[in-house]
Amino acid sequence: MANDIIVLSLNCGSSSVKYQLYNYTKKEIMAKGLVERVSSESSFIIHEVPRRDPHKAERSCPNHEVAIQLILDTLLHEDRPVISDIKEITAVGHRVVHGGEKFAKSTLINEEVIKTFEDLSALAPLHNPPNVLGIRAAQALMPTIPHVAVMDTAFHQTMPKTSYIYPVPYEWYEKYGVRRYGFHGTSHLYVARRAAVMLGKDPFEVNLITCHIGNGVSLAAIRNGCSYDTSLGLTTLEGLVMGTRSGDVDPGLMPFICAKEKLTTREVESIYLQKSGVLGISGKYIDRRDIEKAMDEGDERARLAFDIEAYKLRKYIGGYYASLGHLDAIVFTGGVGEMGPRLREKAVSGLDEMGILLDQEKNTAAKNRNHEFVISADNSKIKIFVIPTDEELVFTEDVVAIIERRYDVHTNFKYSFQDAGYRNDMRDEAYQKALDKKKQK
Repeated sequence: MANDIIVLSLNCGSSSVKYQLYNYTKKEIMAKGLVERVSSESSFIIHEVPRRDPHKAERSCPNHEVAIQLILDTLLHEDRPVISDIKEITAVGHRVVHGGEKFAKSTLINEEVIKTFEDLSALAPLHNPPNVLGIRAAQALMPTIPHVAVMDTAFHQTMPKTSYIYPVPYEWYEKYGVRRYGFHGTSHLYVARRAAVMLGKDPFEVNLITCHIGNGVSLAAIRNGCSYDTSLGLTTLEGLVMGTRSGDVDPGLMPFICAKEKLTTREVESIYLQKSGVLGISGKYIDRRDIEKAMDEGDERARLAFDIEAYKLRKYIGGYYASLGHLDAIVFTGGVGEMGPRLREKAVSGLDEMGILLDQEKNTAAKNRNHEFVISADNSKIKIFVIPTDEELVFTEDVVAIIERRYDVHTNFKYSFQDAGYRNDMRDEAYQKALDKKKQK
């Protein structure tokens, strides 16, 4: 492995660190895992290596630096080493949620870049601060290795002003950068490229609606392979109903509740972020599996939460279809998007007149996160796909692009799809068809 390009991807949350070690030269995952409950005495790591049983170990991680050190120690563990020396790691890629307008693509990290992320923390208060903590911790442990930031907002920098300017005083945009930024960019980018392969079309000749549905939710309207509009906005609060976030509400609700409940704007914002969405409606549940179980047992508020989330999804899909004019496919991804057939069915029900027809049998069977599925009916004008996202692969591709200065990431995106992190017959067949079509041109 002496000359192999090996990339460590880190995704630091407030109380967790998700990681993946990827051998880019051999196109294979070497290890991946998660450190949970960072800053708690009950921290633990779950470490997975292909063709080995998962390994779990408990260790107190009072901060992100100790958590990342635990990851490195686990990769080097004498009984089950994945690498023999930290110097084998070529570069580290960091997920950063908010890059503002300054970053339209991934970038090599320096102190000025970190300062920009810190300045943007007010726009992503739950995400950017732990992202920065993770960067500084990793730099302290691996000071001689290049570190690259991959921003969730970068993919959406192709949006036109008609999509991202808010109808408020324009000076707010000029002075404070108030605009729609969008998030989940690496996920939308990955599934958009995979959808193009499955359609057998050039990635810059497809119109898509990509639906990333997890605890956080965002839709993107993709025109000619580039982000044209997206549901999350200035912050991670706007748009669809989410696990704990409200999504779209009347702006007048803020002063109304402040007056009625004697709360500050910050306190109401915290409720919008952490006590709303399906949790706020149901009163109990965040996990959509719990929502479905409860509604099947007669819990009417759980059913209401499910119906409202599905209705908002359907409403946005219809609106984005109108904005694009022509649509090739709808893509579902993210934990709920990949594993929630009932929500997918409800989200596209009643759209037959728009040429969107679901095959219920195919949809019910689409619950394997290692496979891609076509769940549309054979006579559907618009294809419907379930595509497991692979944000870590986007991180790796971008990191390698930056350190080798081979191409302008996101603009001239080059995936080796056939050798992506997991394989199945559909992936390889679709890839081959796309290659054959390219050769005919």
